[in-house]
Amino acid sequence: MMSCSATVGRAGATATAGGGCVPHLHHFRTSFSSPFQLQSHRNSKPLRATITISCSSNKAKQLREILDSPGVHQGPACFDALSANLVQSAGFPLCFTSGFSISASRLGLPDTGYLSYGEIFDQGLLITQSVDIPVIGDADNGYGNAMNVKRTVKGYVNAGFAGIILEDQVSPKACGHTQGRKVVSREEAVMRIKAAVDARNESGSDIVIVARTDARQALSLDEALYRSRAFADAGADVVFIDALASRQEMEAFCQVSPLVPKMANMLEGGGKTPILTPLELEDIGYKIVAYPLSLIGVSIRAMQDALTAIKGGRIPPPGSMPTFEEIKDTLGFNAYYEEEKRYATSTDQLLSKRDGSRDPFSGIWSRTLRIKITGRDGVEKLDLRIPAGFLDGITNTVPALGGVNLKKLLDDATDEIGGKLLDFNDRMGDRIQVFLE
Repeated sequence: MMSCSATVGRAGATATAGGGCVPHLHHFRTSFSSPFQLQSHRNSKPLRATITISCSSNKAKQLREILDSPGVHQGPACFDALSANLVQSAGFPLCFTSGFSISASRLGLPDTGYLSYGEIFDQGLLITQSVDIPVIGDADNGYGNAMNVKRTVKGYVNAGFAGIILEDQVSPKACGHTQGRKVVSREEAVMRIKAAVDARNESGSDIVIVARTDARQALSLDEALYRSRAFADAGADVVFIDALASRQEMEAFCQVSPLVPKMANMLEGGGKTPILTPLELEDIGYKIVAYPLSLIGVSIRAMQDALTAIKGGRIPPPGSMPTFEEIKDTLGFNAYYEEEKRYATSTDQLLSKRDGSRDPFSGIWSRTLRIKITGRDGVEKLDLRIPAGFLDGITNTVPALGGVNLKKLLDDATDEIGGKLLDFNDRMGDRIQVFLE
């Protein structure tokens, strides 16, 4: 039969095709043994070959090194590739995915069990491939029984997650700090963690298993503490009780299985758990802390404010959003063009000379128009900056407006250093100024 073995360079682990180390294209180097042999057998078994994959980076090992290092380590929760990139750019050593936020952004639905394994796998793959820091994936209750948990763990390995959070809720699950939570029996909860450990070993990976219990709100603190201890005994790498109700409860939790790292969840905006500083969490005994709602929360509020402004005939004020240049830089346009130069050919250079607009952000697109309107009472009505290129298509259709040759103005603007282009009063007495920047 045809088999594929993968050797993880940094962790020294091996995995087989169909479950295990499936490398990211930008992290791994593949080499085939020579000669590459395919042997046919009389019993018509599939062909067999060996592929060796050296992993230049192992996210799970990175995460384990973080867990072994001093202090408490913060990880905001992302919900897509862009938010994960922003977490990395901000300098955080790790990030989480939030099922709550992914359900909101991908489905527009509450975190009440709608999100499927396939949807979270697809989203996770995009997230992990977009960053170099380790990502801990929210896997809800493993999407079924112990056998489903095994498949989920192997799938998260293949998706590139460094860690996986598994909880003991029934299906359909409920969000951790909302009503209606129910948990499975002790025996089934522990069996899920044992299945996760088996799946990790079978896959040859080193994925970090974070065992979460929701028993604090569903049953009692004592039951939650018991389950945490049982999860640690079953092989969990990190334990986590969601929705602890006081600092005293958090301290009691950190006394359980003291050699096993503890995870905290600082639910912003009014959860059941008190919000503590990183130093306070470290003093209690926590090792990693998630911030699940910050990014999705500020995104919701920012979009609501922007839509209110647009509906009111305005646009978001300059201070509420990055400039177009800043957006391009955040999304990697500038880095892309720099890297693209490495692969330029003589044909590319010839085309570039013939057509200066090949780079969509060259020429007029590299300039900004500032439009300022001041009322006759001296009150500023508008101060807006837009890429000058946005007006290029308009001036091709309407070259002149109000006696001003806009087409010539923009054509000349490409070669201008900058300055005031227009300054006049309209019929209402408002002063309209246009600057090229």
